[in-house]
Order: sequence, then structure tokens, then C-alpha cells
Amino acid sequence: MNIQIRNETAFDLKAIEAVTVLAFLNAEHTSHTEQFIVNALRDSGSLSVSLVAEVEGGEIVGHVAASMVSITSEPSGWYGLGPVSVVPERQGQGIGTLLVNQALARLRGMGGSGCVVLGDPNYYSRFGFKPEPQLVLSNVPPEYFQAVSFAGSVPHGKVSYHRAFDAAA
Repeated sequence: MNIQIRNETAFDLKAIEAVTVLAFLNAEHTSHTEQFIVNALRDSGSLSVSLVAEVEGGEIVGHVAASMVSITSEPSGWYGLGPVSVVPERQGQGIGTLLVNQALARLRGMGGSGCVVLGDPNYYSRFGFKPEPQLVLSNVPPEYFQAVSFAGSVPHGKVSYHRAFDAAA
């Protein structure tokens, strides 16, 4: 299977939305607003990283987004990973791993200090993410909110995602 990970283009937007809807259709712990979040991040100019996974023939089968987060209301050089989407029939084939690894590499290359993610600790620990008690995301079990530092120590404080994460349509 030949998979290319590349930056999104304007021609990919409908495919990204469709992939995101399909990826979260039957997922547990979802608001089913992930496609609206990606669109709102893009529309506000806050989509720091947006990569697609494309298979031979040009079909988009995965997408990953990353955006800046604030820690205790201050810009921090830290990013939030997600949503990460892979169409159900392609899950378990390493596409998500390729997307996450490439997104983290891009964030490091942009001079990011670190990254947080809200998700399954069994999955995200393979990328170096782990719960960090000094970083708090309100109303979330701490084991599901994880961080990886690229440089320096992990900051202390309450993490806030971009207001696009409140998008509902």
C-alpha cells in the first residue's frame, strides 16, 4: 500500500470533511462535531498543521489537524493534536501512525515546545504522550489528557483549546 502524507490543498476540503465524519461515525466519546472543528480552525486561520493521507489513485483516507493551545491563558508554544481521522475500512493499517508522526515532526520543525492530545492513552503513548498532572483540561479524566514535550520542561496550568473546538455546525 502506497500512502503519501502531504499538506491539505483547497481541493481536499470536502474529502477531509467526509473522512472526518466517517472516522468518528461510530466512535465512542465523540460529540460528532469534529468536521466542524476542523472547518472552524481553518476558517479562523488557526489550523497550524493539516495533513492528509492519500492512497494511489488520489483517494484521501486520513487527516490530522493541529492547532495552538493556551496554558493558563497565555500563548505557550504548545499545540493540540486532533482531530485525527482515518476512514474505518483503513483503520489498523498504520495510516493514523503515519499522520501523527508527521504532524509531530512538523510541529517540532515549527519550533513548537510540545503537544497535548485528548485520546486513548494506549494509542497515543506510542508517540511519547503521557498524562502530565501539572497540565489540566477541565472536565476530562486526567489519564485521557496527555502531553509530549519537544524541548524543555512541561509547563503547569490549565490548557485551553481554540474556540473552534466549540463549533457545532
